Amino acid sequence: MKILILKPSSLGDVVQALPVLRLLKLHFPKSEIFWWIDSTLRALLEDDPDLSGIFPFERRRWSSPFRWGEMLASIREMRREKFDWVIDLQSLARSGLFAWLTNGGLTIGLDDVREGARGFYDVAVALPAPAAHAVDWYLETLRVVGVPVHWNFTWLPERKTVATAVRVKWRADARRWLVLQPGARWDNKRWPVENFAELVRRLTGDFPEFHFAIMGGKQDQALGESLARVEPKRCFDLTGKTSLPEMVEWIRLSELMVTNDTGPMHVAAALGKPVVALFGPTDPRWSGPFGQINQAMQLASLPCVPCLKDFCAYIKPIECLRGLSPAVVHAEVHRRLSELKR
Repeated sequence: MKILILKPSSLGDVVQALPVLRLLKLHFPKSEIFWWIDSTLRALLEDDPDLSGIFPFERRRWSSPFRWGEMLASIREMRREKFDWVIDLQSLARSGLFAWLTNGGLTIGLDDVREGARGFYDVAVALPAPAAHAVDWYLETLRVVGVPVHWNFTWLPERKTVATAVRVKWRADARRWLVLQPGARWDNKRWPVENFAELVRRLTGDFPEFHFAIMGGKQDQALGESLARVEPKRCFDLTGKTSLPEMVEWIRLSELMVTNDTGPMHVAAALGKPVVALFGPTDPRWSGPFGQINQAMQLASLPCVPCLKDFCAYIKPIECLRGLSPAVVHAEVHRRLSELKR
């Protein structure tokens, strides 16, 4: 059995799709499973114990017609594998076309009407419920082909070499850590950094045993620097300084994460870490931290929430997040940490 999974991006979406890989490998232990992923996220899946190979999607390079030869070569390489199943969990026009061009025995995708990709599939899998979480929809692709769905697997196995490197490089196991994620892809998904700063001040007084690891990419470095200045002896700014595997292992050794709606939030949920997730324009029922959706924080009393837009048009800009006060978030963090002590 040879299987290809198409889920090129984003970080959070790829993490949420990993249970499909785990269950396929458990059900077909001798299968060869490959993954089509954006090249910028490749490090997340390299050396994964359940994968036989990775096909990188060179999104930026292949946007140029001069690079289309590389894209065609990649498609030919996929076709040579003669996949029995091709499972498209992105289910947009581009991924649907790629899935169809691989010429697998059975092509499965999500019945997503946004770009008409369903026309490329042999089986289009309907959303299991109107407000179903993304993870549940991905898993529905397994049910339609008779693969049992359960949770007896490790979502993100530890990468021991990376975990050891994190401990040695940053002496990370010398302290107890809370992780803060002040950035997000959309500006209107960001809880104000001054609110994060006030939260740090409050938590520093309540929990002197904890230090704060500030996560994010290079684009979040200004936020990280600003936040780290609040409590220089307690805050460790890691924005732009970790690889994807290192970020995963940092979150694994932490005890709780306070985060906007962004990819690392899904990593924390996959690792079973308590997540205080701050939601504004997006809907936690669909994209919240899996297993902790009911504990996502959102100012749902506003008439525009969730607007599902990457810009804010409300009379009070970003009120959906500004209205979540540091005091309210502090109380929730306090509650979740108290639960850990029981």
